[in-house]
Amino acid sequence: MTPVARVRVWDAWVRLTHWAVAGIVVWNLFGPTDSTHRLLGYIAAGLVVARVLWGFVGSRHARFSAWWPTRLHLIEYLRSLASGKPMHHVSHNPLGGLMALFLWFLILALAMSGWIMRLDAFWGEDWPQEIHAWLSVAVEVCVCVHVAAAVLMSVWTRENLVGAMVTGNKRDTTNKKAS
Repeated sequence: MTPVARVRVWDAWVRLTHWAVAGIVVWNLFGPTDSTHRLLGYIAAGLVVARVLWGFVGSRHARFSAWWPTRLHLIEYLRSLASGKPMHHVSHNPLGGLMALFLWFLILALAMSGWIMRLDAFWGEDWPQEIHAWLSVAVEVCVCVHVAAAVLMSVWTRENLVGAMVTGNKRDTTNKKAS
């Protein structure tokens, strides 16, 4: 049996930002809403901004050009799922890329709504807190979908996606789609 070739996909910065933001999100969803909550929320937003910048200048597979979820890529990938033969992507698959973008948007929106809640101009207003609460529920739902999809696709494709985000390495196939 020939060993499966591995390729470095996720560099240290991608993995660090992923797990740091994941930890902060879990802490802030279930921990107290105090000054630590606010500080960690701003740190998470800063890490997301740094990761977005890394999407333009970072390593090959971290760049948006490697995994941007275009309409065509999404349709093609959904068809491969429907056929029971999901396409292999070295970087994010189109649905994973779409989820990453959506989670980043939600985290930035949470930080913004949290900041707005603290402004004197909105003192006594309920809507900033209501928006913040709705955004936090949206993050909870998306995180659950993200984790479930990573586990499901790991089993279905026999590609340990969670492990890849720990080690940075994924299976390298000759029939790969690098999008």
